[in-house]
Parts: sequence; C-alpha cells; structure tokens
Amino acid sequence: MSLVEVLPNYFTLSKDSPLRKKFEKVYKWYSPAFSPHDVPRFAEVGNITENPEVMRGIRDFFVDRYKNLQQPITHILGFDSRGFLLGPMIAVELNVPFVLIRKANKIAGVIIKSEPYTKEYAAESEECMTVRFGSFDKNSRVVLIDDVIATGGTMLAGVQLVDACGATLVEVAGVLGLTFLKGTQPAHTFAGGRYSNVPFVTLVDETVLSDENCGDPLHHKGSRIISCAEAKKLI
Repeated sequence: MSLVEVLPNYFTLSKDSPLRKKFEKVYKWYSPAFSPHDVPRFAEVGNITENPEVMRGIRDFFVDRYKNLQQPITHILGFDSRGFLLGPMIAVELNVPFVLIRKANKIAGVIIKSEPYTKEYAAESEECMTVRFGSFDKNSRVVLIDDVIATGGTMLAGVQLVDACGATLVEVAGVLGLTFLKGTQPAHTFAGGRYSNVPFVTLVDETVLSDENCGDPLHHKGSRIISCAEAKKLI
C-alpha cells in the first residue's frame, strides 16, 4: 500500500488506498456532548476494534511493513491504553515482545519515568509515562505505537523512555494522525534532533473524520451515561 508524505518524515496512506477507504466507512467521531473529552471531534477507536476486517487490515499493514527489514525490529512498545489494542496483534505475528508503556504507578518492579507531557485535551493532573527497566535494552530496535498521534506529547514521553534505555527507535506508528497539530515536532526536536529522521506513520489523517462520520446519536435525550436499568428500557 502506498504512503504519501504529508509533513517531513510523516507518512499516511494515499487517498486511493483500499484500507483507507475501509476506515472512511467505519471510523466515527463524537462531539463534546457525547465524548469523554472536550475536543471538537473525538475519534472513537471502538468503532475500529468492533470491525474485524479493519483490525485485520491494520495488523497486516504493519506486519508486512516490518517483517522484511534488513535490520529487524526486536520489540513493539504500546502506550496506555489504546496502544494495547494494536501492538500485541502485530507483535505476535512478528514473534517479538510487546512492551507496555503505562501511566504512572501502574507497573511493578523498577520503572523508568518520562518527563511530564501535554496532550490535545486538558488532563486532571500532570501525566507521565513509565516502562519497566529491563523490558528492552541498548541492543533493541523498537517501534512505538498508539491509536492517535495528536500534539505528540505522549510520543515524546515514549521517545524519552527509549532514549533512556539506549535503544534504537525504528519508527513511530499509529492509526490516526491529526497532522495539523504537527505531532512529529516534539520527538523530532528532542535531544538536539537526534530522532529527527525517525519516520512517523499513521494509516489515516483527520480528513477521514468528515461530517458524515459523526457518530452522535440523533435521537438520544439526556445524559450520555445511562444506568443498566435505563439501558434495559431501551432494548
């Protein structure tokens, strides 16, 4: 499948890609009234995970991309929590470990902690990412994966963890890239530009979130959060 460069070292599927066309049919966004964050269009990954054909397409794209590298990858690192939906199925096919990158105080053992980072929506408290020390090392060649690449704050935290372990970062991967936020810049300028040549690859960009892809239920009244008893009345 062909990729196009939309920003320096930032690639996404071409508009005529069959996989992109599948995303256009199933990917939904929600307004602030029906989403957990106050952003204009919140992309809901559940619409992707509920479609086996699209999930298979995601897996096959990245497996095909990484399986024949001259210098193979040794680990896939996924972010808490939606990177956990994508990374394992790719790692299993490549027969490499999947490493959890988690938010603070969720991993046992000795952990490495990133610097605090900012996100595309307001967080209740300052956030950082952590990884268990020894999960990978200076001889590792790794890929970072998450569902959405937006401002790049989360990815920068991941790059810091990779850098702390002395590993080689081969690529940053995602499903959706909000390219207008220029999420490559934090990672590409980190450590004096040491990672400026690392490619970012997202399967689609924000143009798939068209008006027609709005998932807001037209006839729902009241709170978006309903009780089990209320749900039973609606079935």
